[in-house]
Amino acid sequence: MFGIVRPCTHRLTDGLKTEWMAHLCGLCLALRADHGQFARIVTNYDGLIVSVLTEAQTGVTEAGRRTAGPCALRAMRTAPVARGEGARLAAAVSLVLASAKVRDHVADRDGLLARRPVAAAARRVARSWDRAGARTGRDLGFDTAVLVDAVDRQTGIEALAGPGTPLLAVTEPTEAATAAAFAHTAVLAGRPGNAAPLAEAGRLFGRLAHLLDAVEDQAADAETGAWNPLTATGTSRAEARRLADDALHGIRLALKDAEFADGKLVHVLLAHELRTSVDRAFGTTGCSHGAQGVQAAHGPVPGNPYGGQPPGPYGSQPPYGSQPPYGSGNPYGGGGNPYGGGPMHPGGPGGPMGPGGPGGLPPQFGGGAPQAPKPRGFLAGCAMFTWLFCTCQICCAKEYEGPWSRKKREGCCRDCDCGGDGGCGGCDGCDCCCPCDGC
Repeated sequence: MFGIVRPCTHRLTDGLKTEWMAHLCGLCLALRADHGQFARIVTNYDGLIVSVLTEAQTGVTEAGRRTAGPCALRAMRTAPVARGEGARLAAAVSLVLASAKVRDHVADRDGLLARRPVAAAARRVARSWDRAGARTGRDLGFDTAVLVDAVDRQTGIEALAGPGTPLLAVTEPTEAATAAAFAHTAVLAGRPGNAAPLAEAGRLFGRLAHLLDAVEDQAADAETGAWNPLTATGTSRAEARRLADDALHGIRLALKDAEFADGKLVHVLLAHELRTSVDRAFGTTGCSHGAQGVQAAHGPVPGNPYGGQPPGPYGSQPPYGSQPPYGSGNPYGGGGNPYGGGPMHPGGPGGPMGPGGPGGLPPQFGGGAPQAPKPRGFLAGCAMFTWLFCTCQICCAKEYEGPWSRKKREGCCRDCDCGGDGGCGGCDGCDCCCPCDGC
């Protein structure tokens, strides 16, 4: 289960939680019905938004639901699930984009994919998913070639990108792919007037997906030497956050221009939960439009146009003027490093109790930053996904390790203490948030 929109179900009303789970299960079962059991491995949270958008425009109909049999991820309970063209389009898009992800892992020679026999098998799986997605797309009048073209262009753009390259030039192929998928939901729903605003919402959603993936992976990519758009283009996190906040605002405006039979779940996912995803990626608890909000949350930001220190109760100067309150040196004499060299704090780097010093603490006791786990290769990730899936951890665990990325994930039905707000999704009066008129 991958994706940037991972709502805590305790922030949804009972009705919206049921609808969200219906689309999630509907995508999974559409993959199984059209493409076999193994295809269910590409089920993802973002793909189901295509299904949600289609139904939001048509409204819930009797033909759009069926009762699915017991499933381990639902504690062996039956449940109503979405079916129809929206779920099938979501399945086709998920397959094609998953095949692109496999090819990317093969090109990067990740994990077991560095071995030729394994890489060859992965390529065959990717080609079969491409053909399967294209076949379903043709049945629905959607040409998946636009998705494949976007993936192919992405590789060339990344090869040419360097310091000074606009970040939006790197995200453009992803934007084009998601714009096409979102716009086609208007065709399936018989609302051609919605195609333009939904294409704009999809374009900005694709931008956000690319940005947040880059932000979350930047440290791990630096450690492994993998390519990262923020690092390659020299884009600061402050600028990435500004672009993310602008995309959030644009999505809300685009959704206002579209007509929905019932847009409540769309509003919660793409207005509120998407903002939560941005805050989670940047490590903040509220949106911060511009560099000042990022600076307040993270401390000094590289390239911050507002100065090197966050504002405080005494302005930009220390409370006692330019000198420390006890003079310029050590109040107990010496004023310098008792071990020679420059001034040093005993617990600082190189100090007797600091990391790297003679009495330094090992990383597990605070002596240094813990190392991020290395991502798994494709096949190892598939094996871990199967284990998580069969043991219901993806659904019910409070927290589990992502099968491929090894990042911490949250079970979609976990028992959390999130302080749910009854379905609004967190419209807390932030000045960059739209009026909560869709809750």
